[in-house]
Amino acid sequence: MIPSFVLNFKQEIRLEETEFVNVLHTPIARLDISQFSPGMQAVIRILVAEGATEDELSDLVLETDGFNGLNNFNYYLHKFQEFGILSQTFCADGLPIATVVPLVPDCQFQFREAVPDRPYILSRFAYCRSDKNRTVLESPLSKVQVVLSDWRGGAIVSSLSQPQICSQSIAKIPAISEASVQAFLGVLLSAGMLDEMKENEPPAATEALAQWEFHDLLFHARSRIGRHSNPAGKTYRFKDKIASLPVVKMREFGETIELYKPDIDRLKNTDRPFTWVLEERKSLRRYGQQPITDKQLGEFLYRSARIKNTFSNGTMECSKRPYPSGGACYELELYIAIARCENIPPGLYHYCPQNHSLSLVSELNEDAEKLLKEAGNATGEPSFVPQILIILAARFPRVSWAYESVAYALILKDAGALYQTMYLVATAMDLAPSAIGSGNADLFAKIAGTDYYAESSVGEFILGSNIL
Repeated sequence: MIPSFVLNFKQEIRLEETEFVNVLHTPIARLDISQFSPGMQAVIRILVAEGATEDELSDLVLETDGFNGLNNFNYYLHKFQEFGILSQTFCADGLPIATVVPLVPDCQFQFREAVPDRPYILSRFAYCRSDKNRTVLESPLSKVQVVLSDWRGGAIVSSLSQPQICSQSIAKIPAISEASVQAFLGVLLSAGMLDEMKENEPPAATEALAQWEFHDLLFHARSRIGRHSNPAGKTYRFKDKIASLPVVKMREFGETIELYKPDIDRLKNTDRPFTWVLEERKSLRRYGQQPITDKQLGEFLYRSARIKNTFSNGTMECSKRPYPSGGACYELELYIAIARCENIPPGLYHYCPQNHSLSLVSELNEDAEKLLKEAGNATGEPSFVPQILIILAARFPRVSWAYESVAYALILKDAGALYQTMYLVATAMDLAPSAIGSGNADLFAKIAGTDYYAESSVGEFILGSNIL
């Protein structure tokens, strides 16, 4: 049985009616409804307000505009669905249970009936969260979200962590009829929130989908356009609400070491050819007997990560550095954990890209040594300890202040761009570089004294002297 749905415009759709204008505001277009028939004007007012079923709306149009008005009604109803501005609320026993809300335009919600004696289980990609004082069920597999408006819907969803058939859900939740449970399972199935179980076997999945982890697919779907309705890109959503972080991190540390600055103009004429550097680039995890020197470290950081100049884009402070960064935000901070470096004592240091200097954060204590050992373990050789561990930490608000949806994705892209820049500079300098695949962000925040949510590590890169 296909249930009837109450149709409503999505929450962000509004109707402006004054003495001079009658305009429906949608993300796609502004519609002057004063040109519509009386029946269609009444339909739009109902869709903005309490909503009604399609049959109730068509009856209204038929009564007000006659048979000629039905074609017009069906045309606009199709357009509203195509625009992705119509939500559909499923009611059970006279009460709303859940609302299916399209997240993108041209999102076709086709109802599929649930089979009464077939077990269903919640998709491993489905998740519940609070959003605008509502409980919503979402999945990166779906282009709709399901708003749970009644405790019975939430209770059924909770029970679906294990395979369930209709009768099992009814036994646990007696306050709902069997027909309503079956219809609700059909809503969840149609929305892409359920998997079918056949003969107690795990839900079928393509080879590609089977290899996705939940958090990776969610991150991919929510940081790319196509499966969500969130604003995306440079929106400056916190402008005039929160001050943007300065382009250079304020100095918070004590002892400072000035670093060597190479002659860039001379290097332009004498450095190795770009193609040679690009072709010779590789990860090296074997070091020479002599450690890297302070001069080599200074030149490496100067060529890789210094600030060339700062400027304003009219809204926030920006800078120019040797590697690219989304929106010139340059949110990445470099912390240098030194185990062995000629003329620089062991410890954890912060690199200031403006002054080209190192500031001591902490001595090489137990926690800092653990970071170095974990970086060595990540290479696959537990006994290996890097001479230098460069920790890429992100000041997240530098990007999220300006960008929505894509902020963290941009940060990871920036980290990748800096990785490649450091690889190429190290290769040109005959040093031994290697990116590391993972690191302990909590431990880093503890040592550096940063707020995990404001500044924590997003990448690691080890460096040392090469075997010549």
